[in-house]
Amino acid sequence: MNPNSLSKYRPFPAVSLPDRTWPDKTITKAPIWCSVDLRDGNQALPQPMSIEEKIDFFELLVRIGFKQIEVGFPSAADTEFNFLRRLIDENRIPDDVTIQVLVQTREHLIRRSFEAIDGAKRAIVHIYNSTSPLQRRVTFGDATRESIKQVAIDGAKLVKELVPTIPRTEVVLQYSPESFSDTELDYSLEVCNAVIDVWQPTPENKMIINLPDTVQWTTPNVHADMIEWMSRNLDKRDSLVVSLHTHNDRGTGVAATELGLMAGADRVEGTLFGNGERTGNLDIVTVALNMNSHGIATGLDFSELTDIRQKYEKFTRLMVPERQPYAGELVFTAFSGSHQDAIKKGLDRREKETAEAPDTLWGVPYLTIDPQDIGRSYEAIIRINSQSGKGGVAYVLDREHGFDLPKSMHPLVGKRIYDLADEHGRELTVDEIRDAFFEFFVNVESHLNLVEYELIHKAGGQVHCKATISIDGETRMIEGDGNGPINSFVHALETAGLKNFKVTDYRSHAVQGGSDASAAAYVQLQHDDGRLLWGTGVDSSIEMAGLKALVTGWNLLH
Repeated sequence: MNPNSLSKYRPFPAVSLPDRTWPDKTITKAPIWCSVDLRDGNQALPQPMSIEEKIDFFELLVRIGFKQIEVGFPSAADTEFNFLRRLIDENRIPDDVTIQVLVQTREHLIRRSFEAIDGAKRAIVHIYNSTSPLQRRVTFGDATRESIKQVAIDGAKLVKELVPTIPRTEVVLQYSPESFSDTELDYSLEVCNAVIDVWQPTPENKMIINLPDTVQWTTPNVHADMIEWMSRNLDKRDSLVVSLHTHNDRGTGVAATELGLMAGADRVEGTLFGNGERTGNLDIVTVALNMNSHGIATGLDFSELTDIRQKYEKFTRLMVPERQPYAGELVFTAFSGSHQDAIKKGLDRREKETAEAPDTLWGVPYLTIDPQDIGRSYEAIIRINSQSGKGGVAYVLDREHGFDLPKSMHPLVGKRIYDLADEHGRELTVDEIRDAFFEFFVNVESHLNLVEYELIHKAGGQVHCKATISIDGETRMIEGDGNGPINSFVHALETAGLKNFKVTDYRSHAVQGGSDASAAAYVQLQHDDGRLLWGTGVDSSIEMAGLKALVTGWNLLH
Protein backbone atom coordinates (compact mmCIF):
# COMPACT_ATOMS: atom_id res chain seq x y z
CA MET A 1 0.00 0.00 0.00
CA ASN A 2 1.09 3.54 -0.69
CA PRO A 3 2.29 4.93 2.67
CA ASN A 4 0.48 8.18 1.89
CA SER A 5 -2.81 6.26 1.92
CA LEU A 6 -2.56 5.10 5.52
CA SER A 7 -4.34 8.18 6.83
CA LYS A 8 -7.56 6.87 5.26
CA TYR A 9 -7.71 3.96 7.72
CA ARG A 10 -8.18 3.52 11.45
CA PRO A 11 -7.84 0.66 13.92
CA PHE A 12 -10.94 -1.40 14.59
CA PRO A 13 -12.26 -0.80 18.12
CA ALA A 14 -11.69 -3.49 20.70
CA VAL A 15 -14.48 -5.08 22.72
CA SER A 16 -14.61 -4.30 26.42
CA LEU A 17 -14.62 -7.81 27.86
CA PRO A 18 -12.04 -7.97 30.64
CA ASP A 19 -13.43 -11.25 31.98
CA ARG A 20 -13.43 -13.02 28.61
CA THR A 21 -13.30 -16.79 29.00
CA TRP A 22 -12.72 -18.07 25.46
CA PRO A 23 -8.86 -18.01 25.63
CA ASP A 24 -9.04 -20.77 28.25
CA LYS A 25 -11.46 -22.93 26.26
CA THR A 26 -10.66 -25.76 23.87
CA ILE A 27 -12.74 -27.24 21.09
CA THR A 28 -13.90 -30.66 22.29
CA LYS A 29 -16.84 -31.38 20.00
CA ALA A 30 -17.96 -30.54 16.50
CA PRO A 31 -20.54 -27.82 15.82
CA ILE A 32 -23.66 -28.19 13.74
CA TRP A 33 -22.44 -27.86 10.17
CA CYS A 34 -24.34 -26.06 7.42
CA SER A 35 -23.01 -26.04 3.88
CA VAL A 36 -23.78 -22.89 1.93
CA ASP A 37 -22.03 -24.05 -1.25
CA LEU A 38 -25.24 -24.00 -3.27
CA ARG A 39 -25.91 -20.37 -2.42
CA ASP A 40 -22.76 -18.49 -1.37
CA GLY A 41 -20.53 -20.76 -3.41
CA ASN A 42 -22.76 -20.68 -6.48
CA GLN A 43 -23.29 -16.92 -6.21
CA ALA A 44 -19.52 -16.41 -6.37
CA LEU A 45 -19.02 -18.31 -9.63
CA PRO A 46 -18.32 -16.55 -12.94
CA GLN A 47 -20.53 -19.24 -14.51
CA PRO A 48 -23.16 -20.39 -11.97
CA MET A 49 -24.00 -24.07 -11.77
CA SER A 50 -26.86 -25.51 -13.77
CA ILE A 51 -29.76 -27.24 -12.03
CA GLU A 52 -28.31 -30.66 -12.85
CA GLU A 53 -24.91 -29.68 -11.48
CA LYS A 54 -26.54 -28.33 -8.32
CA ILE A 55 -28.44 -31.58 -7.86
CA ASP A 56 -25.20 -33.54 -8.19
CA PHE A 57 -23.50 -31.16 -5.76
CA PHE A 58 -26.37 -31.52 -3.28
CA GLU A 59 -26.02 -35.30 -3.40
CA LEU A 60 -22.26 -34.97 -2.81
CA LEU A 61 -22.90 -32.81 0.27
CA VAL A 62 -25.35 -35.39 1.58
CA ARG A 63 -22.79 -38.17 1.09
CA ILE A 64 -20.18 -36.15 2.98
CA GLY A 65 -22.59 -36.00 5.91
CA PHE A 66 -24.05 -32.48 6.01
CA LYS A 67 -27.39 -32.44 7.84
CA GLN A 68 -28.13 -28.81 7.06
CA ILE A 69 -27.68 -27.55 3.51
CA GLU A 70 -28.52 -24.09 2.25
CA VAL A 71 -30.02 -24.78 -1.16
CA GLY A 72 -30.15 -21.25 -2.45
CA PHE A 73 -32.10 -18.04 -2.74
CA PRO A 74 -35.33 -19.33 -4.35
CA SER A 75 -37.01 -15.94 -4.39
CA ALA A 76 -34.17 -14.41 -6.42
CA ALA A 77 -34.43 -16.37 -9.68
CA ASP A 78 -36.47 -19.06 -11.39
CA THR A 79 -33.42 -21.34 -11.63
CA GLU A 80 -33.02 -21.26 -7.84
CA PHE A 81 -36.75 -21.81 -7.30
CA ASN A 82 -36.95 -24.68 -9.79
CA PHE A 83 -33.89 -26.39 -8.33
CA LEU A 84 -35.45 -26.44 -4.87
CA ARG A 85 -38.78 -27.67 -6.21
CA ARG A 86 -37.02 -30.56 -7.95
CA LEU A 87 -35.32 -31.55 -4.71
CA ILE A 88 -38.69 -31.62 -2.96
CA ASP A 89 -40.93 -32.99 -5.73
CA GLU A 90 -38.46 -35.75 -6.65
CA ASN A 91 -37.94 -36.74 -2.99
CA ARG A 92 -34.19 -36.08 -3.15
CA ILE A 93 -33.91 -34.72 0.40
CA PRO A 94 -33.17 -37.42 3.01
CA ASP A 95 -35.36 -37.36 6.10
CA ASP A 96 -32.42 -36.42 8.33
CA VAL A 97 -31.35 -33.46 6.15
CA THR A 98 -32.74 -29.98 6.69
CA ILE A 99 -32.70 -27.57 3.78
CA GLN A 100 -32.14 -23.86 4.28
CA VAL A 101 -33.26 -20.95 2.15
CA LEU A 102 -31.91 -17.42 2.35
CA VAL A 103 -34.19 -14.42 1.90
CA GLN A 104 -34.07 -10.70 2.53
CA THR A 105 -36.62 -9.33 4.97
CA ARG A 106 -38.96 -8.19 2.20
CA GLU A 107 -42.56 -9.39 2.08
CA HIS A 108 -42.84 -10.61 -1.52
CA LEU A 109 -39.50 -12.44 -1.29
CA ILE A 110 -40.48 -14.19 1.94
CA ARG A 111 -43.81 -15.29 0.48
CA ARG A 112 -42.07 -16.67 -2.62
CA SER A 113 -39.62 -18.57 -0.38
CA PHE A 114 -42.52 -20.24 1.42
CA GLU A 115 -43.90 -21.39 -1.93
CA ALA A 116 -40.49 -22.88 -2.67
CA ILE A 117 -40.15 -24.89 0.56
CA ASP A 118 -43.73 -26.18 0.73
CA GLY A 119 -43.66 -29.96 1.08
CA ALA A 120 -40.16 -30.27 2.49
CA LYS A 121 -40.05 -32.20 5.76
CA ARG A 122 -38.03 -29.52 7.55
CA ALA A 123 -36.69 -26.17 6.38
CA ILE A 124 -34.75 -23.27 7.84
CA VAL A 125 -35.99 -19.88 6.63
CA HIS A 126 -32.99 -17.59 6.96
CA ILE A 127 -33.99 -13.94 6.95
CA TYR A 128 -31.52 -11.09 7.14
CA ASN A 129 -31.11 -7.35 6.88
CA SER A 130 -28.03 -5.15 7.09
CA THR A 131 -27.52 -3.42 10.40
CA SER A 132 -24.09 -1.74 10.40
CA PRO A 133 -23.76 2.05 10.62
CA LEU A 134 -21.96 2.03 7.26
CA GLN A 135 -24.85 0.19 5.61
CA ARG A 136 -27.45 2.33 7.41
CA ARG A 137 -25.74 5.48 6.19
CA VAL A 138 -24.71 4.49 2.64
CA THR A 139 -27.05 1.74 1.46
CA PHE A 140 -30.23 2.85 3.23
CA GLY A 141 -29.79 6.60 3.05
CA ASP A 142 -29.13 7.49 6.68
CA ALA A 143 -31.78 5.11 8.01
CA THR A 144 -32.32 5.18 11.76
CA ARG A 145 -31.52 2.32 14.09
CA GLU A 146 -35.19 2.01 14.97
CA SER A 147 -36.28 1.72 11.34
CA ILE A 148 -33.73 -0.98 10.59
CA LYS A 149 -34.79 -2.93 13.69
CA GLN A 150 -38.41 -2.70 12.56
CA VAL A 151 -37.47 -4.32 9.22
CA ALA A 152 -36.15 -7.33 11.14
CA ILE A 153 -39.22 -7.48 13.39
CA ASP A 154 -41.62 -7.30 10.42
CA GLY A 155 -39.76 -10.08 8.65
CA ALA A 156 -39.90 -12.36 11.70
CA LYS A 157 -43.63 -11.65 12.12
CA LEU A 158 -44.34 -12.52 8.50
CA VAL A 159 -42.43 -15.80 8.72
CA LYS A 160 -44.35 -16.72 11.87
CA GLU A 161 -47.62 -15.82 10.13
CA LEU A 162 -46.82 -17.95 7.08
CA VAL A 163 -45.77 -21.11 8.94
CA PRO A 164 -49.36 -22.45 9.27
CA THR A 165 -49.83 -22.07 5.49
CA ILE A 166 -47.45 -24.97 4.80
CA PRO A 167 -48.48 -27.57 7.41
CA ARG A 168 -46.42 -30.37 5.83
CA THR A 169 -43.18 -28.50 6.59
CA GLU A 170 -41.56 -27.84 9.95
CA VAL A 171 -40.09 -24.34 9.77
CA VAL A 172 -37.12 -23.13 11.80
CA LEU A 173 -36.37 -19.40 11.85
CA GLN A 174 -32.84 -18.13 11.37
CA TYR A 175 -32.04 -14.45 11.66
CA SER A 176 -28.83 -12.68 10.66
CA PRO A 177 -27.96 -9.08 11.39
CA GLU A 178 -25.98 -8.88 8.15
CA SER A 179 -22.68 -7.04 8.58
CA PHE A 180 -22.71 -8.01 12.26
CA SER A 181 -18.92 -7.73 12.13
CA ASP A 182 -19.24 -3.94 11.65
CA THR A 183 -22.34 -3.31 13.75
CA GLU A 184 -22.34 -1.81 17.26
CA LEU A 185 -22.66 -4.73 19.68
CA ASP A 186 -25.40 -3.14 21.72
CA TYR A 187 -27.42 -2.57 18.57
CA SER A 188 -26.84 -6.09 17.24
CA LEU A 189 -28.12 -7.37 20.58
CA GLU A 190 -31.13 -5.07 20.46
CA VAL A 191 -32.17 -6.22 16.99
CA CYS A 192 -31.58 -9.93 17.67
CA ASN A 193 -33.53 -9.77 20.94
CA ALA A 194 -36.39 -8.04 19.13
CA VAL A 195 -36.57 -10.93 16.64
CA ILE A 196 -36.30 -13.49 19.46
CA ASP A 197 -39.21 -11.76 21.18
CA VAL A 198 -41.34 -12.19 18.05
CA TRP A 199 -40.47 -15.81 17.46
CA GLN A 200 -40.53 -16.93 21.11
CA PRO A 201 -38.25 -19.96 20.78
CA THR A 202 -38.09 -22.65 23.46
CA PRO A 203 -35.40 -25.19 24.41
CA GLU A 204 -37.47 -27.75 22.47
CA ASN A 205 -38.01 -25.51 19.43
CA LYS A 206 -34.92 -23.39 19.07
CA MET A 207 -34.26 -20.63 16.58
CA ILE A 208 -30.91 -19.77 15.04
CA ILE A 209 -29.17 -16.46 15.59
CA ASN A 210 -26.47 -16.19 12.94
CA LEU A 211 -23.70 -13.66 13.59
CA PRO A 212 -21.96 -13.21 10.23
CA ASP A 213 -18.43 -11.97 9.87
CA THR A 214 -19.71 -10.55 6.60
CA VAL A 215 -16.59 -8.48 6.07
CA GLN A 216 -13.53 -9.17 8.19
CA TRP A 217 -12.49 -5.88 9.68
CA THR A 218 -10.32 -7.09 12.52
CA THR A 219 -8.33 -9.89 14.10
CA PRO A 220 -9.90 -13.23 15.10
CA ASN A 221 -9.56 -12.51 18.83
CA VAL A 222 -11.82 -9.46 18.54
CA HIS A 223 -14.32 -11.56 16.59
CA ALA A 224 -14.24 -14.08 19.45
CA ASP A 225 -14.88 -11.30 21.97
CA MET A 226 -17.91 -10.21 19.95
CA ILE A 227 -19.29 -13.76 19.86
CA GLU A 228 -18.76 -14.29 23.59
CA TRP A 229 -20.34 -10.94 24.43
CA MET A 230 -23.41 -11.72 22.33
CA SER A 231 -23.69 -15.26 23.64
CA ARG A 232 -23.69 -13.96 27.20
CA ASN A 233 -26.29 -11.26 26.60
CA LEU A 234 -28.82 -12.70 24.14
CA ASP A 235 -32.27 -13.38 25.56
CA LYS A 236 -33.40 -16.99 25.88
CA ARG A 237 -29.89 -18.31 25.28
CA ASP A 238 -30.97 -21.86 26.10
CA SER A 239 -33.50 -21.62 23.27
CA LEU A 240 -31.02 -20.40 20.68
CA VAL A 241 -28.45 -21.90 18.34
CA VAL A 242 -25.70 -19.30 17.91
CA SER A 243 -24.23 -19.64 14.43
CA LEU A 244 -21.07 -18.38 12.74
CA HIS A 245 -20.66 -17.35 9.12
CA THR A 246 -17.14 -16.07 8.56
CA HIS A 247 -15.66 -14.66 5.42
CA ASN A 248 -11.96 -14.44 4.65
CA ASP A 249 -11.16 -10.84 3.76
CA ARG A 250 -8.15 -10.81 6.10
CA GLY A 251 -7.24 -14.44 5.42
CA THR A 252 -8.32 -15.50 8.91
CA GLY A 253 -11.69 -17.15 8.28
CA VAL A 254 -10.63 -20.47 9.78
CA ALA A 255 -9.04 -18.86 12.84
CA ALA A 256 -12.07 -16.62 13.42
CA THR A 257 -14.36 -19.63 13.29
CA GLU A 258 -12.26 -21.73 15.64
CA LEU A 259 -12.03 -18.92 18.18
CA GLY A 260 -15.75 -18.21 17.71
CA LEU A 261 -16.53 -21.82 18.66
CA MET A 262 -14.35 -21.42 21.75
CA ALA A 263 -16.36 -18.27 22.50
CA GLY A 264 -19.65 -20.16 22.66
CA ALA A 265 -21.03 -20.61 19.13
CA ASP A 266 -22.92 -23.82 18.36
CA ARG A 267 -23.10 -23.87 14.58
CA VAL A 268 -20.92 -23.11 11.56
CA GLU A 269 -21.84 -22.11 8.03
CA GLY A 270 -19.27 -22.42 5.27
CA THR A 271 -18.34 -23.96 1.97
CA LEU A 272 -16.09 -26.70 0.64
CA PHE A 273 -12.62 -25.23 0.13
CA GLY A 274 -13.84 -21.75 1.10
CA ASN A 275 -15.47 -20.68 -2.15
CA GLY A 276 -17.58 -17.55 -1.72
CA GLU A 277 -17.88 -13.85 -2.46
CA ARG A 278 -14.71 -11.75 -2.59
CA THR A 279 -11.97 -13.65 -0.74
CA GLY A 280 -14.37 -16.43 0.11
CA ASN A 281 -16.31 -18.05 2.92
CA LEU A 282 -15.07 -20.30 5.66
CA ASP A 283 -13.34 -23.46 4.41
CA ILE A 284 -15.31 -26.19 6.20
CA VAL A 285 -12.93 -28.90 4.97
CA THR A 286 -10.05 -27.26 6.82
CA VAL A 287 -11.96 -26.67 10.06
CA ALA A 288 -13.37 -30.21 10.12
CA LEU A 289 -10.03 -31.87 9.39
CA ASN A 290 -8.35 -29.65 11.95
CA MET A 291 -10.76 -31.15 14.46
CA ASN A 292 -10.13 -34.66 13.15
CA SER A 293 -6.40 -34.11 13.65
CA HIS A 294 -7.16 -33.63 17.37
CA GLY A 295 -9.24 -36.80 17.53
CA ILE A 296 -12.63 -35.03 17.40
CA ALA A 297 -15.41 -36.69 15.41
CA THR A 298 -17.17 -34.22 13.11
CA GLY A 299 -19.86 -36.25 11.36
CA LEU A 300 -18.33 -35.22 8.02
CA ASP A 301 -16.55 -37.78 5.88
CA PHE A 302 -13.56 -36.49 3.95
CA SER A 303 -11.88 -39.89 3.67
CA GLU A 304 -11.94 -39.56 -0.13
CA LEU A 305 -10.92 -35.92 -0.31
CA THR A 306 -9.30 -36.16 -3.73
CA ASP A 307 -12.56 -37.42 -5.24
CA ILE A 308 -14.49 -34.64 -3.46
CA ARG A 309 -12.03 -32.05 -4.75
CA GLN A 310 -12.34 -33.34 -8.32
CA LYS A 311 -16.14 -33.24 -8.19
CA TYR A 312 -16.03 -29.76 -6.69
CA GLU A 313 -13.73 -28.55 -9.47
CA LYS A 314 -16.03 -30.08 -12.06
CA PHE A 315 -19.15 -28.44 -10.62
CA THR A 316 -17.65 -25.00 -9.96
CA ARG A 317 -15.02 -24.80 -12.72
CA LEU A 318 -12.63 -23.54 -10.07
CA MET A 319 -9.31 -25.10 -9.12
CA VAL A 320 -8.32 -25.87 -5.53
CA PRO A 321 -4.91 -24.22 -5.02
CA GLU A 322 -1.92 -26.55 -4.77
CA ARG A 323 -1.18 -25.35 -1.23
CA GLN A 324 -4.78 -25.48 0.06
CA PRO A 325 -4.68 -27.18 3.50
CA TYR A 326 -5.29 -30.93 3.28
CA ALA A 327 -6.73 -30.88 -0.25
CA GLY A 328 -4.01 -29.16 -2.29
CA GLU A 329 -1.99 -31.27 -4.69
CA LEU A 330 1.30 -30.43 -2.95
CA VAL A 331 0.39 -30.28 0.73
CA PHE A 332 1.76 -33.76 1.43
CA THR A 333 4.82 -33.19 -0.74
CA ALA A 334 8.28 -32.31 0.55
CA PHE A 335 11.02 -30.88 -1.66
CA SER A 336 13.32 -29.82 1.17
CA GLY A 337 16.01 -32.37 1.92
CA SER A 338 15.71 -32.10 5.70
CA HIS A 339 11.93 -32.51 5.47
CA GLN A 340 12.28 -35.52 3.21
CA ASP A 341 14.72 -37.22 5.53
CA ALA A 342 12.53 -36.61 8.58
CA ILE A 343 9.39 -37.86 6.82
CA LYS A 344 11.13 -41.01 5.67
CA LYS A 345 12.44 -41.73 9.16
CA GLY A 346 9.02 -41.04 10.63
CA LEU A 347 7.20 -43.34 8.24
CA ASP A 348 9.75 -46.11 8.66
CA ARG A 349 9.55 -45.86 12.44
CA ARG A 350 5.77 -45.77 12.42
CA GLU A 351 5.65 -48.91 10.30
CA LYS A 352 7.66 -50.73 12.94
CA GLU A 353 5.73 -49.28 15.88
CA THR A 354 2.28 -50.07 14.48
CA ALA A 355 3.35 -53.62 13.71
CA GLU A 356 3.80 -54.05 17.46
CA ALA A 357 0.99 -51.74 18.63
CA PRO A 358 -1.67 -50.95 15.98
CA ASP A 359 -3.20 -48.18 18.14
CA THR A 360 0.01 -46.13 18.23
CA LEU A 361 -0.79 -42.42 17.98
CA TRP A 362 0.10 -40.69 14.73
CA GLY A 363 3.46 -38.96 14.81
CA VAL A 364 5.41 -38.25 11.62
CA PRO A 365 7.44 -35.05 11.25
CA TYR A 366 5.83 -32.41 9.02
CA LEU A 367 2.61 -34.43 8.53
CA THR A 368 -0.19 -33.36 10.86
CA ILE A 369 -2.38 -36.25 9.72
CA ASP A 370 -1.92 -39.55 7.92
CA PRO A 371 -2.57 -38.75 4.23
CA GLN A 372 -4.17 -42.16 3.81
CA ASP A 373 -6.96 -41.08 6.18
CA ILE A 374 -8.25 -38.65 3.56
CA GLY A 375 -7.66 -40.84 0.54
CA ARG A 376 -4.21 -39.50 -0.31
CA SER A 377 -1.23 -41.78 -0.75
CA TYR A 378 2.37 -41.74 0.38
CA GLU A 379 3.51 -41.89 -3.25
CA ALA A 380 3.50 -38.13 -3.66
CA ILE A 381 4.81 -37.13 -0.25
CA ILE A 382 8.42 -36.80 -1.37
CA ARG A 383 9.34 -35.56 -4.81
CA ILE A 384 12.82 -34.80 -6.09
CA ASN A 385 14.32 -31.60 -7.42
CA SER A 386 17.75 -30.01 -7.08
CA GLN A 387 16.86 -28.69 -3.61
CA SER A 388 16.00 -32.09 -2.19
CA GLY A 389 17.96 -34.05 0.39
CA LYS A 390 19.61 -37.45 0.41
CA GLY A 391 16.69 -39.08 2.20
CA GLY A 392 14.25 -38.14 -0.55
CA VAL A 393 15.87 -40.28 -3.24
CA ALA A 394 16.17 -43.22 -0.87
CA TYR A 395 12.51 -42.83 0.03
CA VAL A 396 11.39 -42.87 -3.60
CA LEU A 397 13.58 -45.83 -4.51
CA ASP A 398 12.23 -47.73 -1.51
CA ARG A 399 8.53 -46.84 -1.66
CA GLU A 400 8.12 -46.65 -5.41
CA HIS A 401 10.58 -49.26 -6.68
CA GLY A 402 11.37 -51.60 -3.79
CA PHE A 403 15.08 -50.82 -3.26
CA ASP A 404 16.10 -50.49 0.39
CA LEU A 405 19.45 -48.71 0.09
CA PRO A 406 21.94 -48.97 2.94
CA LYS A 407 22.02 -45.75 4.94
CA SER A 408 25.62 -44.92 4.07
CA MET A 409 24.75 -45.23 0.37
CA HIS A 410 22.15 -42.42 0.53
CA PRO A 411 24.56 -39.46 0.12
CA LEU A 412 26.31 -40.99 -2.90
CA VAL A 413 23.10 -41.78 -4.74
CA GLY A 414 21.35 -38.60 -3.59
CA LYS A 415 24.07 -36.29 -4.89
CA ARG A 416 24.08 -37.91 -8.32
CA ILE A 417 20.31 -37.72 -8.67
CA TYR A 418 20.17 -34.10 -7.50
CA ASP A 419 22.94 -33.11 -9.85
CA LEU A 420 20.86 -34.62 -12.63
CA ALA A 421 17.79 -32.66 -11.49
CA ASP A 422 19.91 -29.52 -11.46
CA GLU A 423 21.10 -30.24 -15.00
CA HIS A 424 17.50 -30.59 -16.16
CA GLY A 425 16.40 -27.60 -14.11
CA ARG A 426 13.23 -29.32 -12.94
CA GLU A 427 11.70 -31.96 -10.72
CA LEU A 428 12.45 -35.57 -11.64
CA THR A 429 9.70 -38.14 -11.92
CA VAL A 430 9.87 -41.35 -9.91
CA ASP A 431 10.63 -43.28 -13.08
CA GLU A 432 13.45 -40.90 -14.00
CA ILE A 433 14.91 -41.42 -10.53
CA ARG A 434 14.81 -45.19 -11.00
CA ASP A 435 16.37 -44.97 -14.46
CA ALA A 436 19.19 -42.74 -13.20
CA PHE A 437 19.83 -45.07 -10.27
CA PHE A 438 20.19 -48.00 -12.66
CA GLU A 439 22.36 -46.06 -15.07
CA PHE A 440 24.90 -44.94 -12.49
CA PHE A 441 24.80 -47.54 -9.72
CA VAL A 442 23.26 -50.84 -10.90
CA ASN A 443 24.93 -53.60 -12.96
CA VAL A 444 27.60 -51.18 -14.23
CA GLU A 445 29.97 -52.85 -16.75
CA SER A 446 32.21 -50.01 -17.92
CA HIS A 447 35.63 -51.75 -17.48
CA LEU A 448 35.00 -55.13 -15.89
CA ASN A 449 32.26 -57.40 -17.18
CA LEU A 450 31.32 -60.78 -15.73
CA VAL A 451 30.55 -62.92 -18.80
CA GLU A 452 30.06 -66.35 -17.18
CA TYR A 453 30.65 -67.93 -13.81
CA GLU A 454 30.37 -71.30 -12.15
CA LEU A 455 30.32 -72.00 -8.42
CA ILE A 456 31.47 -75.35 -7.14
CA HIS A 457 30.42 -75.94 -3.54
CA LYS A 458 32.92 -77.95 -1.48
CA ALA A 459 32.95 -79.50 1.96
CA GLY A 460 33.04 -77.17 4.94
CA GLY A 461 31.14 -74.42 3.14
CA GLN A 462 33.97 -73.56 0.79
CA VAL A 463 33.16 -72.37 -2.73
CA HIS A 464 35.34 -72.54 -5.83
CA CYS A 465 34.60 -69.91 -8.46
CA LYS A 466 35.35 -70.24 -12.16
CA ALA A 467 34.56 -67.07 -14.06
CA THR A 468 34.95 -65.62 -17.52
CA ILE A 469 35.46 -61.89 -17.39
CA SER A 470 36.02 -59.16 -19.91
CA ILE A 471 38.44 -56.47 -18.80
CA ASP A 472 38.56 -53.46 -21.10
CA GLY A 473 37.50 -55.73 -23.96
CA GLU A 474 39.98 -58.53 -23.20
CA THR A 475 38.45 -61.86 -22.20
CA ARG A 476 40.09 -63.76 -19.36
CA MET A 477 39.41 -66.88 -17.28
CA ILE A 478 39.89 -66.48 -13.53
CA GLU A 479 39.46 -68.81 -10.57
CA GLY A 480 39.38 -68.44 -6.81
CA ASP A 481 38.28 -70.01 -3.53
CA GLY A 482 36.38 -68.62 -0.60
CA ASN A 483 33.65 -69.17 1.97
CA GLY A 484 30.92 -67.91 -0.36
CA PRO A 485 30.22 -66.57 -3.87
CA ILE A 486 31.44 -63.02 -3.13
CA ASN A 487 34.54 -64.15 -1.26
CA SER A 488 35.56 -66.67 -3.91
CA PHE A 489 35.09 -64.14 -6.73
CA VAL A 490 37.18 -61.56 -4.82
CA HIS A 491 39.91 -64.21 -4.50
CA ALA A 492 39.71 -64.87 -8.24
CA LEU A 493 40.18 -61.16 -8.94
CA GLU A 494 43.11 -61.09 -6.55
CA THR A 495 44.71 -64.09 -8.27
CA ALA A 496 44.37 -62.24 -11.58
CA GLY A 497 46.03 -59.11 -10.15
CA LEU A 498 42.79 -57.12 -10.25
CA LYS A 499 42.21 -56.59 -6.53
CA ASN A 500 43.11 -53.22 -5.02
CA PHE A 501 40.20 -53.06 -2.60
CA LYS A 502 38.54 -54.88 0.24
CA VAL A 503 34.87 -55.71 0.81
CA THR A 504 33.61 -53.82 3.87
CA ASP A 505 29.85 -54.48 3.75
CA TYR A 506 27.27 -56.59 1.95
CA ARG A 507 23.43 -56.43 2.01
CA SER A 508 20.74 -58.12 -0.05
CA HIS A 509 16.95 -58.31 -0.15
CA ALA A 510 14.05 -59.33 -2.32
CA VAL A 511 12.77 -56.47 -4.45
CA GLN A 512 9.21 -55.54 -3.46
CA GLY A 513 7.40 -54.29 -6.53
CA GLY A 514 8.42 -51.89 -9.23
CA SER A 515 11.00 -54.17 -10.87
CA ASP A 516 10.97 -57.39 -12.86
CA ALA A 517 14.04 -58.56 -10.96
CA SER A 518 13.52 -60.46 -7.73
CA ALA A 519 16.74 -59.70 -5.82
CA ALA A 520 18.97 -56.71 -5.10
CA ALA A 521 22.44 -56.78 -3.53
CA TYR A 522 24.65 -53.97 -2.28
CA VAL A 523 28.41 -54.37 -1.85
CA GLN A 524 30.56 -51.70 -0.22
CA LEU A 525 34.21 -51.58 -1.34
CA GLN A 526 37.10 -49.66 0.12
CA HIS A 527 39.89 -48.82 -2.33
CA ASP A 528 43.48 -49.09 -1.19
CA ASP A 529 43.59 -45.29 -1.30
CA GLY A 530 40.78 -45.12 1.28
CA ARG A 531 37.83 -44.32 -0.98
CA LEU A 532 34.54 -45.98 -0.01
CA LEU A 533 31.64 -46.63 -2.36
CA TRP A 534 28.74 -48.96 -2.97
CA GLY A 535 27.87 -51.07 -5.99
CA THR A 536 24.39 -52.48 -6.62
CA GLY A 537 23.50 -55.65 -8.46
CA VAL A 538 20.02 -56.68 -9.55
CA ASP A 539 19.18 -60.13 -10.86
CA SER A 540 16.67 -62.92 -10.53
CA SER A 541 19.40 -64.91 -8.70
CA ILE A 542 20.53 -63.60 -5.31
CA GLU A 543 24.03 -65.04 -5.94
CA MET A 544 24.30 -63.32 -9.30
CA ALA A 545 22.95 -60.08 -7.85
CA GLY A 546 25.80 -60.12 -5.31
CA LEU A 547 28.45 -60.73 -7.98
CA LYS A 548 27.00 -57.97 -10.17
CA ALA A 549 27.11 -55.63 -7.19
CA LEU A 550 30.79 -56.44 -6.70
CA VAL A 551 31.52 -55.86 -10.40
CA THR A 552 29.64 -52.54 -10.26
CA GLY A 553 31.64 -51.46 -7.22
CA TRP A 554 34.90 -52.41 -8.97
CA ASN A 555 33.95 -50.35 -12.03
CA LEU A 556 32.96 -47.33 -9.95
CA LEU A 557 36.32 -47.47 -8.15
CA HIS A 558 38.19 -47.51 -11.43
